[in-house]
Amino acid sequence: MRKPDGTTTRVAHAGVSGLKTVAVFEAAKGALVLLAGFGLFELFHRDAQHAAEQLVRQFHLNPASHYPRIFLHLAGQATPPRLLMLAAGALAYAAARLVEAYGLWRGRTWAKWFALIDAGIYLPLEVWDLSKGLTWPRVLLFTVNLGIVACVARTLQHHEREHNSAATERKARKTVQLRIGADDADSRGVKTDR
Repeated sequence: MRKPDGTTTRVAHAGVSGLKTVAVFEAAKGALVLLAGFGLFELFHRDAQHAAEQLVRQFHLNPASHYPRIFLHLAGQATPPRLLMLAAGALAYAAARLVEAYGLWRGRTWAKWFALIDAGIYLPLEVWDLSKGLTWPRVLLFTVNLGIVACVARTLQHHEREHNSAATERKARKTVQLRIGADDADSRGVKTDR
């Protein structure tokens, strides 16, 4: 990442700040789902239907419109085992997002690969969704995931180039050391196999 004169390369710096942005985004998703999971767990001992109706009223939503109606229907179907299963799923998802965010923030290669696969796996589905019609949420979701894939792929590519460059440099250094050692042996009259 650093040149011999101590300055950082522009690509490396942009890659690090891009990864940190992705890390913050993933941590925010994890925290949001974790809060939702705690909310589900809180409903475990309460009437989920009543809580859903209060939520719809609190946000001044029309209970007869499409999404609030679906939400109220699902809340009416909620049983303690289902709520527990949903809360456990939310906890697992949040844990994966937070671990990924930590790894990206620290620049770990495994986290870069995880983020690349995680965001990239949705791109075909999002393209299919966009083919049904362009809406702002669809375009935004596709653009964000495509940006994550591009950012992470670029930093992985840069990391691979650095790794290959360092390996080539080590190999060249070792070859030079072997030649110097063989030349020293020749000058002392020691026979070597070349």
